[in-house]
This record gives sequence, structure tokens and C-alpha cells, in this order.
Amino acid sequence: MEEVDVEPAITVIPGVDSGQRHMGFVWGPGDILLYETQRKGTGSGEAGCPLIHVVRKDEDIYSPILRKLFNESHHIFVGLQQSKEETSSKTKRPQFVSVSKNYRSVIRACMEELQQVAVSTRDTALSTQYCSQVSILLAVELIWNLCEVLFIEAAPAGSLLLHLLDWVRLHKADVDEKAQEVLHSDSPTRHHKYWDVVICYVLQGRMDEARQMLAKQASQQPAARSMFKTLDSLMKKMPVFNPVGSQTLTEFDLKWRHWHEECELHLQDGSFSSNSNLETICKILLGHEEALLNQKEQLSTWYHLLVTRLLYTHPSVKPTELHYYAQSSMDLFLDNRSAPEPLDSILLAAFEFDIHQVIKDCSIALSNWWFVAHLTDLLDHCKLLQSHNLHFGSNLREFLLLEYASGLFAHHSLWQLAVDYFDHCPEFGRMYLELQIERVPLDTERKALKVLRICEQRQLAEQVRSICKIMAKKAVRNNRLGSALSWSIRAKDAAFATLISDRFLQDYCARGTFSDLDLIDNLGPAMLLSDRLTFLGKYREFHKLYGEKRFAEAAKLLLSLMTARIAPRSFWMTLLTDALPLLEQKQVIFSADQTYELMHCLEELMSGKTEPSEKRTVQEEDIETTKVELLRLALARNLAAAVVKEGTVDSL
Repeated sequence: MEEVDVEPAITVIPGVDSGQRHMGFVWGPGDILLYETQRKGTGSGEAGCPLIHVVRKDEDIYSPILRKLFNESHHIFVGLQQSKEETSSKTKRPQFVSVSKNYRSVIRACMEELQQVAVSTRDTALSTQYCSQVSILLAVELIWNLCEVLFIEAAPAGSLLLHLLDWVRLHKADVDEKAQEVLHSDSPTRHHKYWDVVICYVLQGRMDEARQMLAKQASQQPAARSMFKTLDSLMKKMPVFNPVGSQTLTEFDLKWRHWHEECELHLQDGSFSSNSNLETICKILLGHEEALLNQKEQLSTWYHLLVTRLLYTHPSVKPTELHYYAQSSMDLFLDNRSAPEPLDSILLAAFEFDIHQVIKDCSIALSNWWFVAHLTDLLDHCKLLQSHNLHFGSNLREFLLLEYASGLFAHHSLWQLAVDYFDHCPEFGRMYLELQIERVPLDTERKALKVLRICEQRQLAEQVRSICKIMAKKAVRNNRLGSALSWSIRAKDAAFATLISDRFLQDYCARGTFSDLDLIDNLGPAMLLSDRLTFLGKYREFHKLYGEKRFAEAAKLLLSLMTARIAPRSFWMTLLTDALPLLEQKQVIFSADQTYELMHCLEELMSGKTEPSEKRTVQEEDIETTKVELLRLALARNLAAAVVKEGTVDSL
């Protein structure tokens, strides 16, 4: 087993003295339950902490705003999987870049909403939490944007620097706020931030904005107008590579060198020596290391220094050369006095084109799997991770998606998103789904139907049966027999269907009517699931025939239920009692043979009751005796009438 790169962070549980007490714990699907415990036999009578603590690694899924991030990115993820059947990855590169930008736009939208809420909330702790989440999303978007430039767009020399400039400008946008502050002041050229704004524009290669700001200063200083004009000319003439033009990279490089030499001549001639700010700008245009390092406050980060250095010293830099400039820029900026932050290490790994190190460092630094799972999936579609398989069978993409989706299953509503992630993990996705779907709490029937539909769509037969059994048992506990029967039929659970059918029959005996008639009337082929369910359906059919005055058919059905031994023996007396009204009809319903059958059933029932039951009262025994006497009398009368009728018919 590989050793971890860093020691795991220690989490302090408030109110628990781990030095004096022992801790017990139980693993959950997305968290751990912790509680104080004692050694056996210590005999300590001290009261421990009465609380059970829930420790979660990923708190982000419980943030209402960040849930939007998970929901929106889920749609992008599913759309990307559905488009993979198209042509090769090279022709799909623009599509992958578009998908990457969609992911980043979702991150930015959540970040802006978090910023607004952090400003508006009055709860200090909540505001601090939101600000922390904003800083994390800023770092996430910064890393994703750089990976988009280096790995997904894979910009060549020339175009590469243009993309890196856009990257820096997007993530160092405070210069525009400063510019607005300066321009809206009474005297912009005398504002204390005026030169900061000009130099920031130059550091970002925004020459047009820098020249406009300098023009305001030139108009205020007629004596130095020629000096400003010279610098303006140099800035205007600075070559910028045009990737869609006809100019080759070699031609651009030659043109840029001529411009660079011209800047050097003006600096050597002392053209700007009388104005230190203009001289500083000229030194920046030449990429002087000391001049750039003096602007650390304006640059604020080593990667801004990197892009500015490349702009003014090597604008045609190749992707393979980036790692050298990145490392040297970080060393210059940090000056060996401060250790690099995790973000610095991640960005440096990206500049070194070490994709797997980027993913590994992000997995350690971030609190959840959202970023690494989606970025890895996108990079895998770009065919950039094919050579990296994990030793335990699954590839890196699938491993990260499985971890991310498993975390979502711990949430009461986000678990539905996780299903699609499991669906697109061909090796272990189904196995994970089978295990996780059983842990979803079936709080309501609506939720159970939702889970059931997911299982049925994926032919998860065992999970379907399990869900139906759970819901059937819940319904029985709540005395909702119709719902319980419906769930047991859906589960194809013959034993439980028999049990519920018995409850229906008991309910009928107690109340004289059936509940949930619609369900029983429409059982259809489902009644064949068990003999007891068949009896319930047929017995209800007997009542319908009787209600429609189709007495002959009702009598035939009633007799068949007893002779075919479908009816439970305990219910025979009820069936015989139901036969009484038919036996008392003026018209003979039961034939002589049918009457003999009924008599045989009655005698068979009575022969099994040789001794009075201890559970019955004397009154109940008397009622039963009266029923038997009435049945015997009615059967004798019906037999006589049937014999007379049949004899008369035979003689005719």
C-alpha cells in the first residue's frame, strides 16, 4: 500500500476530552458517529459526555448555494457523456473547450451568489464561512481555467501566451476597480493610485488602456509631452501575435526582437531618465527582472509575474518550456522566505504538464470530490488519461466519480444526481448503485416510488423486491392493507401477500365489508401470486355476482372455493353462512349434487371440532351451534326441493 503524502489533519471534537476518555465510533456512508466510552472493569462512576457527534468530511453538500453547483454541473456531465459517441477527440476539441467553459461559468455564478450573501448576512460566523467558500471557489476556477488552457485547448506557441494573458486578466480584475476610482476623482492624474493603475495595465499587457491613462498625464505636462509621445509610440508598436492571421511565428519573433531593441536603445539613451515612472514602464517593457520584482504588490502572485515575464522576454514560448519559467518565477517571487501554498504546488504541477499530480494535489487540498471528479472526466474524454490505470482495477476517472457520487448519496435530495454518475462508471458503477440505493431512507411513498422506478429502469431485481417488502411492512404497521397488498404484489412476495390477504379476510369477518375494493376488484393475473390472494379475489368476485343477482354463478363459485380447497379451513363457516341466503331463495339455486357437496363440507368442518375451543366464550359457542343447525335445516330443505325439481325434470 502506498503511503500518504501528508499526515491527516487532526479534528478536535468539542466537549470531548480524548486525553481522559476513550472514543467509540461507527462508520456511516458519508460520515462517522463518535461517542465517549469507558474500558470494561474500570468501575468509574463519572458521567461521560451524553452527546453523539457526527463528523462529516464534506460539509459543502449541505450548503444551499453550493447545491446549485452540484445540480448544474450534473446536467453538463450528463450532456458530455451523451456526446461521446461522435468522432475523434481532435475534431471535438472545440466542444470540450465549450464544456469546460460551462463548468467554469457555473463555478463563477455560485461564487458571485456566495459573495452577495456574505456581504448581506448579519451573522459573522456565517459570513466568514461564505467568504471561505468564495476563496476556495476562486482557487478552483483558477486551476480549472489553467487546465483548460494547457490541456484541453492545448494552445501552441504564440497563441499560448495570449491565453495565459486572458487567464491572468480574468483572475486579477481589481485594476479595473482602481481605474474607475481614479477616473471618477476630481483630478485623476494627481490621484495616489494613478501610477499603480498605469503600471498594472502594462503588467497585464493592456496597452490601449495604459496609453489612454498616460495621455491624461501628458496633457497636464506640456514640457514632457515628447517623452510621453515616445513611450506611447513604443507601446503602440509592441507586436502582438495574431493566431488567425497570415504571419508566421518566426516573422512575429523577428518583429518583436526589433521592437525590443528599440526599447533598449531609448532606455540606454536616457529618453525617460527625467521621469522615474516612465523609466519604470520602459524597464517593464524590456522585462527587467529587478523592475518586475519591484512591482510585487501590483503583481500579487508569482504566476502573474510568470505571464508578465513571458510577455516581455519570450512571447513565443512553447508549452514544453513553461515549467522552467514557472519554477524560476515562483523562486524569484517567494524569495525562499515563504513556503509555497498548496495552490502554488498545484499550479506549478499544471505548468509542468503533470496532470496526475494536479489531480492528486487537488484531491488532498479540497474538502470534496466535485472538482477532481468532473475535471478528470473531461480530461479523460480528451484522451489525456488513458495510460493511467489504478492497481485495484478501476481507472482514475471511474474511481473519482465513484467517490464523488458516494458522497452525494449521503444527502437527502442530491442522491438522485449520484445515480447518473454511477450509470457512467462501466466497471463498478452498478455494484456501487446496488449498495447505495438500499441505504436511501424511504420516508414517504412518493420517494419510495422514485427509488423503485430507478431500480426498475436498471433491472435491479433484488433491490426492487427489498424496497417493496419494506414499504409493504410499513403499510401493514400503519394498517393500510390496500397499500401493503399493492407493494407485496409488486415485490412478488407470495408469503407476505398471503399474510395480508388473511388480514383482509379477518377485517371482513370483523366489519362485514371489504376495504380497498378498487384494488381487490382489479387484481387481475396478480391474484395467482398465492392461493390466499386467489381466494380473496374470487371471494370478492362472489360478492359482486351476488350483488348483481347472478345467483347460479355465485353459488357455483362459492362451492368451487370450498371443494378446490382454495379457501382456508378457518373461513369455511363464513362461506357456508354466505350460502344460507342462496339456500333460502324461492328458486332452487344449488342442485342436489351441489347440496350434497355443501353437506359434506359442513360435516367435515364439524368433525374437526370434537372439543369446544378454550378461546371462545359460551355465547360464541351457542351462536356457532345455532348457525350449524340453521345450515343443516336449510341444506335439508334445499336438497328436498332440488330432488323434487330434478325428478320432475327427469320424468318430463
